Amino acid sequence: MFEKLRSTLRGFVEKVSTKELSERELSEILEDLKIQLLESDVAFEIAEQLTEELKNRLAGRRVSRREDVGALVREAFRSVIEEVFRGASIPDLVEEAKRLCRSGEGPLKIVFLGVNGVGKTTTIAKFAYMFRKNGVTPVLAAADTFRAGAQEQLRIHASRLGVPLIAGKYGADPASVAYDAIAHASSKGFCVVLIDTAGRMHTDKDLVDELRKIVRVSRPHYKILVLDALTGNDAVEQARFFDEAVGVDLVVLTKIDADAKGGGALSVAYAIRKPIAYVGVGQDYDDLQRFDVDWFLKRILS
Repeated sequence: MFEKLRSTLRGFVEKVSTKELSERELSEILEDLKIQLLESDVAFEIAEQLTEELKNRLAGRRVSRREDVGALVREAFRSVIEEVFRGASIPDLVEEAKRLCRSGEGPLKIVFLGVNGVGKTTTIAKFAYMFRKNGVTPVLAAADTFRAGAQEQLRIHASRLGVPLIAGKYGADPASVAYDAIAHASSKGFCVVLIDTAGRMHTDKDLVDELRKIVRVSRPHYKILVLDALTGNDAVEQARFFDEAVGVDLVVLTKIDADAKGGGALSVAYAIRKPIAYVGVGQDYDDLQRFDVDWFLKRILS
């Protein structure tokens, strides 16, 4: 996991540890580092900020001991990365759902966004498992009424997990499915509604109009964007698109256990300034974990 980014940092430490560097030599090494960061899917703006921070810390210093340089590099990376990730708090969705139920304010409503192939339906199933495991049974809304097999896929997960599913006929109005699921949850006392949505190409205008209607009708507490960590810069473009189109509150990165580069998480968080709340670390229902900055830093700075 994140081996590309980790090896890039190791290589940089080795280069600046060999001798005392002139400003010109340091600039050349930092420019090379910037290119390698870009190859690790780190966004250009972050790569620039990171290399500038390193330049400020290393310029004019005697860098004779590898341990000292390694500490300086780790400190610089930690400073920049924490600046990207810190600030936005990640809500406790289970406790929020319980609170809303106790207060009679109705179910916690979550709309899931994302293009086809990122693992959105599986992620919804993982959220359903998380809620169910913590004593909160969710209702699933199969509001993707266009993709062949979408409802069947969600129906299989619902059956395995023992949670109710509200679906409509193919071609039906997706917003009406979301509305029916919320009404069912409210009448039966369920505390959470997880709403699946279509994921056609993210440049599809009809999809955007459809998503906006779902959001308008369901009035969700959270809009969660699901992204594939392996798609690199395309994940950043998807994040920007969905945030501009309907707004994003939280991000889930799937397949992060197979991400050999590591820059995607950093770049997505920087691009839309919204917190990465969870990461998918496998295919099982319990392979969903809250994103933790220290966990991320440990893996790229070790």
